[in-house]
Amino acid sequence: MSSNSSSSLNGGKSVAVPLLFLATVLAGMLSPMQSAVNGQVGKELGDGNASAVVSFGSGLVVMIIIILARSSTRQQFASIPGKITSRSIPWWNWLAGCCGAMVVFSEGASASVLGVATFQTTLISGMVLSGLLCDRLGIGVDVKQPFNLPRILGAVLAIVATVLVVLPNWQAPSVIALAILPFLAGLLAGWQPAGNSAVARETGSMLVSITWNFIVGFCVLGSVLLVRVLTGAVAFHLPKTWWMYLGGPLGLLSIALMALLVRGLGLLLLGLASTAGQLIGSVLIDWLVPALGNHVYAVTVVGALVALVGAAIAMIPSAKNEVSVSDIAREQTVSPVGR
Repeated sequence: MSSNSSSSLNGGKSVAVPLLFLATVLAGMLSPMQSAVNGQVGKELGDGNASAVVSFGSGLVVMIIIILARSSTRQQFASIPGKITSRSIPWWNWLAGCCGAMVVFSEGASASVLGVATFQTTLISGMVLSGLLCDRLGIGVDVKQPFNLPRILGAVLAIVATVLVVLPNWQAPSVIALAILPFLAGLLAGWQPAGNSAVARETGSMLVSITWNFIVGFCVLGSVLLVRVLTGAVAFHLPKTWWMYLGGPLGLLSIALMALLVRGLGLLLLGLASTAGQLIGSVLIDWLVPALGNHVYAVTVVGALVALVGAAIAMIPSAKNEVSVSDIAREQTVSPVGR
C-alpha cells in the first residue's frame, strides 16, 4: 500500500472516531430516557413493581417477535431447557435477568422522585464499584485484575459522586433511602454481563441471551406483582399513554446501537462515551423537561462529572488487555443497558 493510501486511511479513521464517539454519546442518552419513562410509569401507577412489569413486558414482546422471525434463533431458543439441565455452565448465569429486574424496579420506584440525573449517577457509581469487584474476583473475566491506584481512585470517586448527588436531599431521609435502590441495582448490574455473556456463548446467540434475560426479569417481577394483586396489596392497571410503553424498546435500541458502534470505537472509548451520554442526557432531561418536577442543582452536575471521571479512571486498566472485536461486541450487547 502506498504512503498516500495509508495516510488517507489514517485520516479517514481520525475523522470517523470523533463522529463515532459523538454517536455513542447520543446513544448513551437512551438510558436516561428509559429511566425517565419508567419513572413516570411508576408515578402514574403508584408502584415500582408494576412499572417494571410494563417495561419488561414491552421489551419482551419486541424480542419474541425478533426471535420468532428466524428459524435459527427459534432453534437456539428451544435448546435452552436442555442446556439448563445439562449444567454445562453454572446455574446462576441463567438468572442474570434478575439484575436487570432490580434496575428497572428501582427506576419505577425512585427515578421520578430522585430525578433522572441523581438516579443515573448513583446507578453508574454502583456499577463502577461492582465492575471493579467482579474483575478482582474473576467474575466474567478470564484473568483476575488486582486493585491498583486507578481502580481504587475510580471507586472512591464513584462514592464521592453518589454523596454529591444526594446532598441536596440530605434533610429528607425518605429520599436518601430511595437513592439506595439504584446504587444497589448498580452493584448487581455489574455482574449481569458475565451471566448474559455465558448464556450467549452457550446458546450461540446474543439475541437469545437478551430474550432470556427479559423472560427471567419479567417472570420474577410478574410473579411478585401477581401475588401482591391477589392479596389485595396493590391494584394494577395498564398505563393509558402510549409512550409509557417505550421503556423496554428504548433499552433494546441502546443495545443495538452499542453493538454497531463498538466495532469502530473499541471497549474503552465506547464505555467512556456511553457513560458520558448517560450523565449528560440525565442532566438535560431534568433541566429541559420541567414537567418531570425535578430540579437540577449545581452539586448534581458536579456529582455527574465526578462519576464520569471516576468511570473513566476505572476503565484505564482495561485498555491494556487485548480483546477481540467480536468478544467486545458480545459483552456490550448483553450489558445491563438492555434491561
